[in-house]
Amino acid sequence: MPNLSRDELVRDADSEPRTTTLELFYDLVFVFAITQISHLLLDKLTWQGAGQAALILLVVWWSWNYTTWVTNELDPESVLVRLLLIVLMLASMLMAIAIPDAFGERALMFAGSYVAIQVGRHLFLTFVAADRGTIERERAAVILTWFVAAGFLWLAGALVDGPARAALWLAALALDYGAPLVTYWVPWRPRIDPEAWDVGTEHFAERFQLFIIIALGESIVVTGATTSQLELTPARVIAFAIAFLGTAALWWLYFDFVATLAERALERAERRTLLARDAYTYLHIAIIAGILLSAVGDEIVIAHPTDELSAAELAVVVGGPAVYLLAQAAVRLRVTGKISLRRIGGALACFLIAPTGAFAPALVVAGALLAVLIGVIVADQVVVARRTGGRTRARTA
Repeated sequence: MPNLSRDELVRDADSEPRTTTLELFYDLVFVFAITQISHLLLDKLTWQGAGQAALILLVVWWSWNYTTWVTNELDPESVLVRLLLIVLMLASMLMAIAIPDAFGERALMFAGSYVAIQVGRHLFLTFVAADRGTIERERAAVILTWFVAAGFLWLAGALVDGPARAALWLAALALDYGAPLVTYWVPWRPRIDPEAWDVGTEHFAERFQLFIIIALGESIVVTGATTSQLELTPARVIAFAIAFLGTAALWWLYFDFVATLAERALERAERRTLLARDAYTYLHIAIIAGILLSAVGDEIVIAHPTDELSAAELAVVVGGPAVYLLAQAAVRLRVTGKISLRRIGGALACFLIAPTGAFAPALVVAGALLAVLIGVIVADQVVVARRTGGRTRARTA
């Protein structure tokens, strides 16, 4: 293989940043992964099942998230970078295939695929994409060190059973998620300033917005697939309509306000890397969790529109939109320092609806939750109209 300089692998700084077709192709794997997680939770509506689904979601998100940071800087049109992404796609597919039995017989397949993704990607960054003696090699090497350390815990957890596996995987997850908070500090190496990472605002924000679309798309798929397999009674058709409109409301709440607000804040931030880490890497996973819970809740309501929900089912149905709104409030707080009273109020309204599930059918609960989401959207529009005097439509969450 001929020696390549970093300049041959990075994006052209003078070109207009955009998401490539390969990146969109890569994202398709995660449509499948999110679907696998939603089915896992639906099949096991218990605290244990919720914990397992949460851990797997965090793993899937972490593998996608790091690749997004990489492709924000490297050029996916480069042959070597293309090959890297295709190999990562294959490993991600294997990881997704293992999800239903990740805590059972396919634990090693799940953990091994994840470790291969993280370690393999950063071996490439350290020894192929970075020149010797550069800050790019130094920062890739320290991240690789953290991934190797966590990798031992992931693989060790896959080789044991029961509580030992959960404990080792939680420790590994703590290492993975704690590393960015200390900027991947390694005792025998100098600290790296967060601004050593160059965040291209437009492309970076667009990639995370597209993952929101992936999650919303999975919700649409679940809604359609569930409805198509059941008898179309009037109640079920209404439940289907409510589920679809609820997904549309989730799209509206994010893309009409939060997406633009976060992107503008990122573009203007003095410490852009830290804001990208907090608002996107950490807080966007909570938004994804809200969408996933909403999708599972939609499936429950469509399947049993006239039945009273169990406590676990009700927690999922109500928890989806509530978590989604609270996550958006957290993003706004981080990027602007302001509290989103409308979204917090909407989340509280969702929780107040929960007791009605003790005597009202699922369809009534779902309809009330949709009304809350629409109410938050209307409140947003009213506030914007008052601030702008009807002249322009400035978007703010």
